[in-house]
Amino acid sequence: MLLTLASGSLFFPGLFALCTWGIRRARPEWTEYDCVMISTRLVSSAQAILATGSGIVIIYYCRNVVSDRHWLSREYVWFLIPYMVYDTYAMYICEWYRTSEQNRKHSLTIFRNFLSKNRLMITHHVVILLVLVPIAQRLRGELGDFFVGCIFTAELSTPFVSLGRILIQLKQQHTILYKVNGILTMTTFFCCRILLFPFMYWSYGRQQKLNLLQVPFRIPFFCNVANAVLIAPQIYWFSLLCKKAARLFDAPPAEKDG
Repeated sequence: MLLTLASGSLFFPGLFALCTWGIRRARPEWTEYDCVMISTRLVSSAQAILATGSGIVIIYYCRNVVSDRHWLSREYVWFLIPYMVYDTYAMYICEWYRTSEQNRKHSLTIFRNFLSKNRLMITHHVVILLVLVPIAQRLRGELGDFFVGCIFTAELSTPFVSLGRILIQLKQQHTILYKVNGILTMTTFFCCRILLFPFMYWSYGRQQKLNLLQVPFRIPFFCNVANAVLIAPQIYWFSLLCKKAARLFDAPPAEKDG
């Protein structure tokens, strides 16, 4: 546990520093905000790839969705904890550079703006650290590694989300790459963050010889509550993606290019 925590504490800030240094060297004309924002997105994508890969491995080896075990289901959670702390700080650094380039505000004002603009994401991180980590590491006992692996695969959409943000920052919204990436973002988000939950219910039902509609009534009530809490923000974020996609494809050509 301690070694994994230490590894994550070194890996994510170290990768951020390396990306920022490399971007500054490769693109000296870019602003500090451009460098740190893109570096933050690259680190998020790296974490997402690691989480998705871990989830796929866990799902593959856990044939019994309730009782089979895989060491990654616990070890990667320890590795994820430093990332959540780092990512919150990285978002603040991005906000600080963005605001500093526009006007010289007091640090307390910048911090308040950061909390206001990122309250949903900060809440998401806090819930993971204070609720989901204890559940994954202690409260679930020796059961449910398969479902932990499923949750890890929800990160599959993150690299596409990050690429979209980078293209916006570089003013590349008019390109084919941006539109194709938008389609991939919505597809992966819907499959891995929305359909993921019916898939977990279906997987349990198949093993227990239950149909999908019977599963919610045969599992502990708190499991249904936990899934509802997890899927609610995903539905909200997906609705935002749909609205953004509608604006992109419905806009007249002159507006898209502008």
